[in-house]
Amino acid sequence: MDAGRLLVRATTAPALLVVAWLAVSLPLLLAGVFRPAPAIALFMPVAAAVLWLGFRSRPGGPAGGTAGERPGSLNAPGGLAAVQRWPVWTVLGIAAAFLVLQVAMCSQQIVVRRDPASYVQFATWLAGHGSLPIPLMESAFGGPDGALSFQSPAFYQHDGAVVPQFMAGWPLVLAPAGWIGGTHGIVLMAPLLGACCVLSFAGLVARLVGPRWAPAGALLLALTLPMLYVSRNTFSELPAIVLLLGGLSLLYDVRRETGRVAGPKAFLGAAALGLIVLVRIDGLRDILPVLVFAGLLIARRRPGGYWTAGGLLLGAGAGLAEGYALSRPYLSYLDSSLKPLLAIAAAVLVATVAMVVLLRWDRAGTRLRAAGASVARGRVPGAAAVLTVLMMAGFAVRPLVQTVRRVPATRDDEMNAGFIETIQRIQHMPVDGARQYSELSLYWVVWYIGVPALLFATLGAALLVRRLLRGRSPEWLLPYAMVVWTTTQVLIRPGITPDHPWASRRLIGLVIPGLLLFTVFASAWAVKRVRRLGYGPKVVRGGTIAGVALMLVPVLITSGGYLVTRTEQHEAAAVDGMCDALRPRSSVVVIEQSTADRFLQVLRGECGLPAARTTGKATRGDVERVAGRVAAAGRHPVVMAAKREQVAPYGTPRRVLYLRTRQDGRTLTEPPGGTWGLSMEVWIAEPARP
Repeated sequence: MDAGRLLVRATTAPALLVVAWLAVSLPLLLAGVFRPAPAIALFMPVAAAVLWLGFRSRPGGPAGGTAGERPGSLNAPGGLAAVQRWPVWTVLGIAAAFLVLQVAMCSQQIVVRRDPASYVQFATWLAGHGSLPIPLMESAFGGPDGALSFQSPAFYQHDGAVVPQFMAGWPLVLAPAGWIGGTHGIVLMAPLLGACCVLSFAGLVARLVGPRWAPAGALLLALTLPMLYVSRNTFSELPAIVLLLGGLSLLYDVRRETGRVAGPKAFLGAAALGLIVLVRIDGLRDILPVLVFAGLLIARRRPGGYWTAGGLLLGAGAGLAEGYALSRPYLSYLDSSLKPLLAIAAAVLVATVAMVVLLRWDRAGTRLRAAGASVARGRVPGAAAVLTVLMMAGFAVRPLVQTVRRVPATRDDEMNAGFIETIQRIQHMPVDGARQYSELSLYWVVWYIGVPALLFATLGAALLVRRLLRGRSPEWLLPYAMVVWTTTQVLIRPGITPDHPWASRRLIGLVIPGLLLFTVFASAWAVKRVRRLGYGPKVVRGGTIAGVALMLVPVLITSGGYLVTRTEQHEAAAVDGMCDALRPRSSVVVIEQSTADRFLQVLRGECGLPAARTTGKATRGDVERVAGRVAAAGRHPVVMAAKREQVAPYGTPRRVLYLRTRQDGRTLTEPPGGTWGLSMEVWIAEPARP
């Protein structure tokens, strides 16, 4: 296999495999039979078919290229056969080194405190039981009791069951690792998907900028702190990035195909983008430009337009169907933001249909095309480039004219406000829990990619919008639209608790990869201009290396310490020890809030034991009554809390978990650095049987 074909296939394979797995596992989960045997038996032929369709090319297509493509493109004359080996092997080496580093530094967020552990416990339940929702198991406590509750953060009590928060896409991807390696296998999926993100990004850079720039793109993304952070923890951004970058690459590859090869490949690329909704419900916002893009293809009578629209709608529809079937409480929680998003999506759909009708109507279409040609010849492209620079300048001066606050309106808002106040006190800042720090969003980007990369990204965005409005570089249309659409919205309203590195996950989904894509494009553009000035190859090559190194310096200043810092260690062993200390046929009643928040689902999923918490008004008498009912049901009552004195009234105290480790620090107005201590203890007592 030649180097070019290896690069194309290796960088789309992760997305194709994720598409194949979700296509098999989601129906099984909806049917309540998500088990290893049927899942693997169905996945093998589906994966083979998906890879065959995704890799297939028309005879002579990849080698011959497409007429009119710029030199250096994978679609240029010579095509894949002209790609040198060194960029391909360098990219693969960077991805492999990233994987090794991340496996060595991987965190073990098992105990539920934030999203990564919630996903681990969601996946653990699916791996062990293969169905949703999670039963309350009230009979293990002698039946329903007003003193007991079964919900905890990220696990809602709804309609007589426990329903996990979040969409099921990421837990479905994690579950096979649980079948193979248990909890350790699940957490190691984060480094693996992280390496796939780096590889997929390099593939998109190779397609849009040129194969020789793929190693620079891979290295820039791999060394950013947000990429390091999310791929050491089980964040849902990981499969979303793989699907996004792989989907864009597949839709790019369609450009060099014709006939029966192009349609299925366009379908798979669009399906990958649509399935982001199954992973993250806010992915519905990110993929709206794809709908418009499909409409443009249909309006121009390109057969791939219908395949693109079909794949997108099927993928997104699968995500929405899963959300309403299995994650309804989560969607209800997001109601205030989800309903406007659905309304916007419906409006975009209607507008896209109207656009297709108008463009395909001879009279209106002729006028619209004439107007577009007039725009391309006029001053609008240059004005759009200037506007791009002004928008970035506006985000830069935003902190001088705006301070974003949000008055808590719900219990979760109040908890977030209290959390922000705690960080402010630790950092000796004015205490104001309503502060959101959203006005600093562009400075967050600067922390992670540096000023040089941001300036080049702005230049790249300005150059590209001018090109696109002039009718040039059509291969950039969809990537540019998605990056600009999502980046603008995220910078305006990040919509996340603003402590770092936690808040950096909002940037890594598309903002940082997109801006780095523009950065690499602008760098390639600058190198071409230098070459045209008559400088020799050695000077150009040296300048290129120096430029990339200059961009890496601020990236490494922020991420250098994090590269070799391990956090959230030994949680898996601590949880295993706790589970071993609990007798079979135990029913656990947690009487203290923080322990219940952290361990209720851990007890169900990891230990395989029924678990409940006492309500806020429960008394000692209530606990003793529940313990008696548990014993009457033929089980062992266990009372659990964080401190010895809390369980001492119910029996002999026994410590079953003791953990001292480090967690990522928290910052609000400066780049993250350092770690904080993390301590956990769990005590139990077993009330004597009456």
